[in-house]
Order: sequence, then structure tokens, then C-alpha cells
Amino acid sequence: MVISALLLVPVVILIFIIFLLAGNKINSLKEGGLIVRNIYLYMVLFATLMMTIGGSVSIFMAAADIIAPTPYYQTLEDYKSMMMDRAHYENEGTRPTQEDLERRYEAAVLSHKQNQAARATNILIKSFGWVLIPLPVFIYFQRALTKKEEKYKN
Repeated sequence: MVISALLLVPVVILIFIIFLLAGNKINSLKEGGLIVRNIYLYMVLFATLMMTIGGSVSIFMAAADIIAPTPYYQTLEDYKSMMMDRAHYENEGTRPTQEDLERRYEAAVLSHKQNQAARATNILIKSFGWVLIPLPVFIYFQRALTKKEEKYKN
């Protein structure tokens, strides 16, 4: 997942640069260039808007995971049973005490919550990139589109 996201960023940047160069070249042609330029502007606006919306949704989901992480899936009784079986096979009969098992279980639950929060924080930081990077591009092209429309009104 991370590798595909890392490969996606340079591809998006490359496509963006190609569209910028193509948009400037096409702009020099009169009528046909205006149609293609409009399509280009709306495609860039759509792509950057979708990236911003996707990043916003991801930010919300990561914040929800930080506030209310998924609960630990194993009950204390299941944990005790698993550890007793493991202790039997590993130590040939020496079993941990009930207090020791409960302490280990609480440590496992706490570790699970900390891992969930760290993972959600990492996702939150990455998601801000999906909002902060395309947003200026969207604003720039939105202003360019507005200026172009005002030019044709006058």
C-alpha cells in the first residue's frame, strides 16, 4: 500500500507537468485551443478536488481511530487459556500465576491501544499531505478559470 502511494505521487506530478506544458502550448491556438484548455482546466480542478476530498475523509477516519481505537479482540479468559497452553508446552508444566496472566493481558491491551493510536497518527499526518498539496493547485486553477470567464464576459 505504501509503495503504491509512493509511486503514485511522482506519476501524478509528471502528469500535472505534462498538462501544464500542453495547456500553455494549446493556449496559443485560438478556438480549438480554448476548448481543449477548458477541458484541461476542468480535469485538473476535478482531480485536485477529488484528492482533497479523499484526504479530508482520510483525516476524519484517522482522527476517529485516535479518539476511539478499535478494541482489543481477545478476552481475558481466551488470553489466559492461550497462555496456559503455551506455558504447558514451553516450560513442561510450570504455569504462570493468575496475577501474572492478568498483568500480561493488561500490558497486551495497552500495547494494542498505543499501536492503534500511533498508526492512526501516522495516517493522519500522511492524509494532511493529500489535502495540503493539491489544495493550492486547485485554488490556482479555480482563479485562472474565474479570470478567464470574467475576460469573456467583458
